[in-house]
Amino acid sequence: MLEHSQILRVVELALEEDAPSGDLTSEAFIHESATATADLVAREAGVMAGGAVLQVAFTAYDARVEVELLVADGDRFGARDVLARVSGPARSVLRSERVALNLLQRMCAVATQTAAYVDAVAGTGARVVDTRKTTPGLRALERHAVRCGGGHNHRFSLSDAVMAKDNHLALLPDVTAAIRAARAALPHTTHVEVEVDRMDQIEPVLAGGVDTIMLDNFTVAELREGVRLVAGRALVEASGGITLETIGDIARTGVDVISVGALTHSVRSLDLGLDVKLS
Repeated sequence: MLEHSQILRVVELALEEDAPSGDLTSEAFIHESATATADLVAREAGVMAGGAVLQVAFTAYDARVEVELLVADGDRFGARDVLARVSGPARSVLRSERVALNLLQRMCAVATQTAAYVDAVAGTGARVVDTRKTTPGLRALERHAVRCGGGHNHRFSLSDAVMAKDNHLALLPDVTAAIRAARAALPHTTHVEVEVDRMDQIEPVLAGGVDTIMLDNFTVAELREGVRLVAGRALVEASGGITLETIGDIARTGVDVISVGALTHSVRSLDLGLDVKLS
């Protein structure tokens, strides 16, 4: 659930960055008593994400601004669809426009990208999840957008679960013993995941007692064999270089989870525009 406090923190920083001493252009050209209405229009098709963010972005600076959402988070929209209507003091609408659009365009892009990946694995039972490869400061918003696109979230941060990756394993002389020792020290509710990048690492990791084993940069054939070797003793996650062209074949290997960094690190902001007029 995306909390209001998370949204407000991001929006306030963005507004301060964009107008640290006011909006000189609007103050010079627009009368302080002028009011405006604006349609938020999609220039291309996509998936909606961030309606609450849009509302906060326009109202945080001036509570007199009103935002009417016409499309709900998770809904698909087409080019030229009107997604929301904004009205209020013209200077305030213009001052918040860029921040509101930047955040919404980014979130809709993530949701749209995620939906494409989710569609590509339909019927396989594999779960598409995000990674920590998010835009610094925008993780909560981008994770919400992933959910809007039908995907799922991995751990939010380093504090949420144990996930030993290759650089951790490189420092451990005995992986099995290290996993068992960690298990003994951790609360019983803590999820433990370990990444492997070779087939011969699978048995030593499973012997330590993990909840999820991540098969990183395995070929499709290797993933299929890895799933066979794990044999239900842990959840199997595939990761590494996943693309829209490959994810379908990967999902059909029988893996439980597919983590895709491209959901957040490789999206192009969706083309949305705000058409403003005096009211």
